[in-house]
Amino acid sequence: MAFSSRLARSKTAFSFLRKSRQLHSSTPKLTVISPEKGRRRLPSWWSSSLLPLAIAASASSYVYLNHSLPSISESSSALDSRDVTIGGKGSTEPLVKGEYKEVPKELITQLKTILEDNLTTDYDERYFHGKPQNSFHKALNIPDVVVFPRSEEEVSKILKSCNEYKVPIVPYGGATSIEGHTLAPKGGVCIDMSLMKRVKALHVEDMDVVVEPGIGWLELNEYLEEYGLFFPLDPGPGASIGGMCATRCSGSLAVRYGTMRDNVISLKVVLPNGDVVMTASRARKSAAGYDLTRLMIGSEGTLGVITEVTLRLQKIPQHSVVAVCNFPTVKDAADVAIATMMSGIQVSRVELLDEVQIRAINMANGKNLNEAPTLMFEFIGTEAYTREQTEIVQQITSNHNGSDFMFAEEPEAKKELWKIRKEALWACYAMAPGHEAMITDVCVPLSHLAELISRSKKELDASSLLCTVIAHAGDGNFHTCIMFDPSNEEQRKEAERLNHFMVHSALSMDGTCTGEHGVGTGKMKYLEKELGIEALQTMKRIKKTLDPNDIMNPGKLIPPHVCF
Repeated sequence: MAFSSRLARSKTAFSFLRKSRQLHSSTPKLTVISPEKGRRRLPSWWSSSLLPLAIAASASSYVYLNHSLPSISESSSALDSRDVTIGGKGSTEPLVKGEYKEVPKELITQLKTILEDNLTTDYDERYFHGKPQNSFHKALNIPDVVVFPRSEEEVSKILKSCNEYKVPIVPYGGATSIEGHTLAPKGGVCIDMSLMKRVKALHVEDMDVVVEPGIGWLELNEYLEEYGLFFPLDPGPGASIGGMCATRCSGSLAVRYGTMRDNVISLKVVLPNGDVVMTASRARKSAAGYDLTRLMIGSEGTLGVITEVTLRLQKIPQHSVVAVCNFPTVKDAADVAIATMMSGIQVSRVELLDEVQIRAINMANGKNLNEAPTLMFEFIGTEAYTREQTEIVQQITSNHNGSDFMFAEEPEAKKELWKIRKEALWACYAMAPGHEAMITDVCVPLSHLAELISRSKKELDASSLLCTVIAHAGDGNFHTCIMFDPSNEEQRKEAERLNHFMVHSALSMDGTCTGEHGVGTGKMKYLEKELGIEALQTMKRIKKTLDPNDIMNPGKLIPPHVCF
């Protein structure tokens, strides 16, 4: 059965990150799951609610009467008393609740007819899909059923059936997201896209490729290598192309090539009613109608399921140089990153790691790196051009208290240097066994980066928790790994306090709460301050128009207190 091999691969991939879970025996019974207590029962606080919608028969206006979600004018105490979905203003709870309704047996029968053996109600499988592998976020419920479609036609039939019965659908890609995107707070159907991973067409002369959403970016680049091409985004290992579109991710190469928004030419998306929409042609530019491609990128599975992606490709660089330099403070390092970008040099990567992160790498991997704030650069182009870039940046670093500047051109030497960056997160887990990581994702205009990192670093160093800084310093995006014991409530609250501090600091500098990880459930509470209630109400209207039954990844992206 398809789900068995998928589960085996996934558990192997993430076993070194998490302590083993005590899972319960399998059962085909479809009822509410409480992973924390291991019992299948309906929580005592659960109450039924009225159907939340009354929509006027007009294409231009809505009357939205929601009895399960509070009005924008209601207080936070009203939110608490109703046990609504977590994520609204001021929320700090990591447990995501949702109104559960048992999946009808008739729907299960329909899904079995559509998918045959590519469906499971096995408890272990459902629990695995309901608990994000890289995230401390958790939900009271897990999916009732996990399905593994093999084609766009099957996806369309699945969504049409779920929409008929008003059953929630949670799209599932590479399981690398960290903001609770794949939680199933209302149960329902988890649609795992891992079997849809074909390369459908490669156009070498046009430098684009058409793929299904389940293929990983690493797999894709292995396929493209023999053609001298590559896809230039590099998020976490294991990320799938569909999930990367859904979260509008980027990575260390975004400073040179842009984010997912800039590298997707067109999409095919199945809407909640089963309709299949092509968002654009394969032309490199178009002014034809609304930009539906950009609407779907970053929608986090709340508007539809992506079934096909046309990607822009790049030529594999002729030559590259990797350089590393140390600094006395993170501000000095950030200043160099800004100065490098202002110089006009077209770097492909500028990564910053603080001294705590370097210490973690030393401890985890037996290295002897200088434990100081460190910048890593990558330059690409011809051999002469990359060496010229390296020399210019070396001069810039020397003007900003840089030391121990070194660079590598040989493939193995470059690979060894980049391992410092690639192993950063795993080093944090190794340094704090049994701990979870609360990973921040703020991004600010580049001119504010040094100030934000300096202000945050002061707060992090004063905390009792282990906190490391990792930044995509060339585009103003930086992460902190805040390690905390999930069983210690004081540590969790301290981690949340630090996260709040950095987000609100970034917002005060015209920045964002998330540069590349997306919103999910974890970042919803910051959106009103960042975007304003009018923007959120507009998003809600779009969501309501495309998904009137609210079946697509409910409880994500749009805060629950937003009404119109």
